[in-house]
Amino acid sequence: MIRTTLAALGALLLALPATAQEREFRLGLITPPVHVWNQEVAALSGTLAELSDGRFTVAAFPSGQLGNEAAMLQQMQTGALDMAWLTTAEITTRVPDMAALHAPFLVDNIADAARVLRSDDAREILDALPRATGTVGLCYAMTGMRQLVTRAPVDSAADLRGMRFRITPAPPIRSFFEMFGAAPAPMPLTQVYDALANAQIDAIDMDFESIINFRYHDHAPHLMETNHHMFAMVALVSARVWGSLSEDDRAIITDATQMHCDRTIDRFVEEEADKLERLKAEPGVQVTEAVGPGFFGDIVERWDAEWRDQTPFVDRLRALVDGF
Repeated sequence: MIRTTLAALGALLLALPATAQEREFRLGLITPPVHVWNQEVAALSGTLAELSDGRFTVAAFPSGQLGNEAAMLQQMQTGALDMAWLTTAEITTRVPDMAALHAPFLVDNIADAARVLRSDDAREILDALPRATGTVGLCYAMTGMRQLVTRAPVDSAADLRGMRFRITPAPPIRSFFEMFGAAPAPMPLTQVYDALANAQIDAIDMDFESIINFRYHDHAPHLMETNHHMFAMVALVSARVWGSLSEDDRAIITDATQMHCDRTIDRFVEEEADKLERLKAEPGVQVTEAVGPGFFGDIVERWDAEWRDQTPFVDRLRALVDGF
């Protein structure tokens, strides 16, 4: 009788749906704990716990603890890593359509950048991720607009030629800098401050949030407000992990992640102007405001001509923005 009861109990436990399982998802980021992304990932854990009745939480691994973005992408392909918030720059190496989000001067301001990232056109690019990267893209967020920060003052585009620029290692970004004669120098975030201090690099391509968090202006006090491209993030889940989840649990994760992607975007839109004012108030920092595409000559046309052959989304996103 006891054996029969135990056998029945075991069968019942095996029959329980996957949604009854508790799980702590491991999520990797390259940004430090103080960054907005990390703050929202911490909040995401609470939201997931609430929506799943305490079954789901997130353990965040910040500051590249699990490796660089390429390494984390590989870990998600095997299922060794559950989730990551990665820059769209990293995805461009596998999904050329994503390069269109890095088109120079695609938008004039951060509010329009938010509209692009929330558009159906941008979301369509995510459809290619499972096959190309082994991940599922749930939503976009951002870390503001990219600016140029240099050790020496810059009066014209000619002054940028030959400068060693730290860039995020992505083909569309490299194209932009090579087109105006700079010397791109891919480098992890953790090495940038010392590289500026030691004059190993002359300049960086960076957003206000990271400039402030890492105090890059200590050694590169000349900031040009170029807004030359948006810098977006995509929230990813391992396709292997995604395939192991029930439809109900996928919906929970999608809704929770979308909520915090939206909050991230909203925070950057709301705080961008204040961050610029903070930098302008820093002793020794020289800010040149509203440096538009004309400063770089015909670089937009040349960049579009190169990348139009690789993805139709260059023209599609340009047309989208023209309609704003």
